[in-house]
Amino acid sequence: MPVLTSTKFQKVAFQWPAGFYSDGIHIGLRKAKPDFGWLFSKVPAAAAGTYTTNQFQAAPTKLTKTMINQNHQLQGLLLNSAIANSCTGQQGWDNALQEQRWLANKLAVDPSLIGVASTGLIGAQLPMALIKNGLPQLTPTKSDAVTYAVLTTDKHPKTISVQCELSGQLVTITGFAKGSGMIHPKMATMLGFVTTDAQIDGEVLQELLSENVDSTFNQITVDGDTSTNDMVVTMANGLADNPTVMPGTSDYEVFNQALHYVLGQLAKQIAADGEGATKLVECNVAHAATALDGQQVAKAIVGSNLVKAAIFGEDPNWGRIISTIGATDADIDINQVDIAMNGMPLVAASLALPFDEAAVKTSLKQAQIMIDVDLHHGTAHGQAWGCDLTYNYVKINASYHT
Repeated sequence: MPVLTSTKFQKVAFQWPAGFYSDGIHIGLRKAKPDFGWLFSKVPAAAAGTYTTNQFQAAPTKLTKTMINQNHQLQGLLLNSAIANSCTGQQGWDNALQEQRWLANKLAVDPSLIGVASTGLIGAQLPMALIKNGLPQLTPTKSDAVTYAVLTTDKHPKTISVQCELSGQLVTITGFAKGSGMIHPKMATMLGFVTTDAQIDGEVLQELLSENVDSTFNQITVDGDTSTNDMVVTMANGLADNPTVMPGTSDYEVFNQALHYVLGQLAKQIAADGEGATKLVECNVAHAATALDGQQVAKAIVGSNLVKAAIFGEDPNWGRIISTIGATDADIDINQVDIAMNGMPLVAASLALPFDEAAVKTSLKQAQIMIDVDLHHGTAHGQAWGCDLTYNYVKINASYHT
């Protein structure tokens, strides 16, 4: 492994930080694929979370939020796919509480240290007999099986591990996520989990997570729909034995950069794996009046169905991009907008440039598409990620229930 310094982090092969264990198995919620799992620390961990803004917040999401908000601590999470346990009334809430008690008993910890996460079909009740029978089958492993147990229409798990040194102690940060459709965070139908053996206060971790989610997970969109179950949970168990990470220190800056990288990589993997997607689309906005304007413009562009369809069709129709910019509330100078696709200038000062259409169309066959916008109206910037809109997206969602 490369030598690390206090100012760098290094991407490494997927691995759990010290003291974290997991498992993923099939218990019959889905026909054949893994559908049930757990993630836990052998000691209580500082915890932070961000959650869907959908008013119909699912029972597991609400429960986990309540637990973390009590004292920013968590030790274990029980996870399932196939059934969201959303819009399920009192029975759904009681089922989430029962899951919490069962896992607490298995780990011999207080129920307040247990969270629950579910994803899948809205409106269906969890088959609690399958959950109860499945729980004893979960074992403490260092495998990546749990990353498969939370998938729905995803083609593959999203995972990332990095390491850094904090005051000379090696720290690992590992995250995984699911998400493919119903993606438009504030959060989206997306579950994200980040674990680390760093020592950090729970409230400080919450501030870092909330800040970084705004510029990563909240800047992706697949289809503009916000789900009922979304959340990102981060757990830090301190077993790296580093001095507590404190704001204003070099350790804080290193940890913040590493955490941002982990969240950003997971977010981009979700966007690239959008339902039916063939291309990851990244938009970078420069010289916006405010950071909010930059983020708004970038996300509007990657979220526009017309832009997404044009990219799928490999059509360099910049008119769809500039009209999307104008439809936002951002403060712009309508006479000073530049647009480029894959590094090829198409628009300068809001007017068309001559360009080689065949060359641009050829570049749009790539798996990753870059849209650059310069608003020439400030010093802020914004970034967002999305995917193309394909025929297969409609096919997948036309038959999701069945």
